[in-house]
Amino acid sequence: MQQLQGMDASFVALETRNSPMHIGSILIYNPETAPGGFVRFKDILSFIESRLQLSTTMRQRLVRVPFDLDYPYWIEDPDFDLEYHVRHVALPEPGDWRQLCIQAARIFARPLDLDRPPWEITVVEGLDNVEGIPKGCYAYITKVHHSAIDGMSGIDLMEATHTLRPDQPPPDTPDNWKPEKLPSPVELLGRSYMSAITNPMKQLEVAAKAAPGLAKALKGLAAKDFDVSTEMIAPKTRFNRKISPHRVVEGVSVPLADIKAIRAAAEGAKVNDVFLAIIGGAMRRYLDDKGELPKKTLTAMAPISVRAKDEKNAMGNQVAAMIAPLGTHIADPVERLAWVHKRTMNSKAMTDALGARNMTEMSKASPALFMALGAQLYSRLSLANRGVGPVFTTVVTNVPGPPIPIYSAGARMESMMGLLCLTDGLGLGHVVQSYTDEATIAFTADREMMPDPEFYRSCIEQSFEELREAGKTVGKSASKPSTETPNKPKAPRKGATKPAEKKRAAPANKKTPAKPAAKKKTGTQGTKGVASRKKAAPKGKGTSKS
Repeated sequence: MQQLQGMDASFVALETRNSPMHIGSILIYNPETAPGGFVRFKDILSFIESRLQLSTTMRQRLVRVPFDLDYPYWIEDPDFDLEYHVRHVALPEPGDWRQLCIQAARIFARPLDLDRPPWEITVVEGLDNVEGIPKGCYAYITKVHHSAIDGMSGIDLMEATHTLRPDQPPPDTPDNWKPEKLPSPVELLGRSYMSAITNPMKQLEVAAKAAPGLAKALKGLAAKDFDVSTEMIAPKTRFNRKISPHRVVEGVSVPLADIKAIRAAAEGAKVNDVFLAIIGGAMRRYLDDKGELPKKTLTAMAPISVRAKDEKNAMGNQVAAMIAPLGTHIADPVERLAWVHKRTMNSKAMTDALGARNMTEMSKASPALFMALGAQLYSRLSLANRGVGPVFTTVVTNVPGPPIPIYSAGARMESMMGLLCLTDGLGLGHVVQSYTDEATIAFTADREMMPDPEFYRSCIEQSFEELREAGKTVGKSASKPSTETPNKPKAPRKGATKPAEKKRAAPANKKTPAKPAAKKKTGTQGTKGVASRKKAAPKGKGTSKS
């Protein structure tokens, strides 16, 4: 038995019917690299079964302490059934991208059964009308409870279900896994009694570890190494209220090279700053179209991994967070990027001063009973609708993917797009992810708050194109010899994309071509996306068969 820690337990406590606390992805595979050019469902089952020993997560289930008096425990599930966790469905004709997103949203909206290992993979075939994807491709829609993994340990789980070569054999070491007996309520209550005795000592230990970080933060604030401003508290939007049980998912794929090139538009900007500026521009467009754009900037919570190298395959979450203003009050895309970079540097300095690891450790000393009661009251009293809740507007989590192609059951992964859990007060979340030479910007949203996900997708596309073109303009200007005197101040930069800012995005009810999140060629210039370079498989091959 292994007990959950504070942050992991909080995801269990926050679990409700409207707010299932799992994360996941849409993964698309091309079976042309598999033997015979196709993959059967039983091949996928056999492949996963042969690699279960590589994952800590896949055969462990939760056991909750009666009355939530203590944190839950992980045990090896005595009733593990692989075929419960791996399902198989097919899209109806025509099998396009929008249908896949709708199916993914429906599956993702359903809570996991926490009396079983908290993960599912749904194999979806029938992707026969997705632009850039050869006929016969299929998808995995994955779900894993957030108490078991964070973004980085999720990559470890992907390693357990994928190989570096299509013909890589299964592990040659014996699988020594053994199930455990379910503990009795009396045993669990006895353990909770011992935890209650030792918890005050843990709290003192955490406080002692946190004290140097707090002192360093106060010293940094006094020395103006960073500042604490009202920009870090976001105004309330349509996404910051009690959520419904319904979801929408969508996403956009762009060339990773373009994201890296955009960094040159603002001195010192990082890849994550570019993603934040693109999302800031998209949210600006979306809310402006609704007549709901606040004058003050919106903010994002950006998770930071504090997972050590020796914790690579450990279960649970090792993350801290920083608040990243999105610059939604700035129309000019290059000015927005420069401003976002400046504010994220400020947030990083503050997080470093406090100590990201200490911030994670502090959550481990929270009493389990108070955590569970607080989570339930927050939901039942609809406190999110009363302005009580997150100080940020959305979440933007950056998950680096493999830089080389990977395979599952012999099929080559063509694309990956992340999905995120939502909670009251937080009805929109983004996952930015890289895989080989593509980058995806995906979002999960409450359907009641965002009934038009295709429109928001177009807002992301336009924000990216706007920033890319503006970056090119800045680059050309920088390459020309300067005719100004060295000390003469430069005129304020004219908005390189003001016409694009004034131009309205497509109306919410306008149908846009259904395109895959990770296969879409964005814009009319620049490097083509991954999908556009793939040749379609010959007819009659590549179909996933059950």
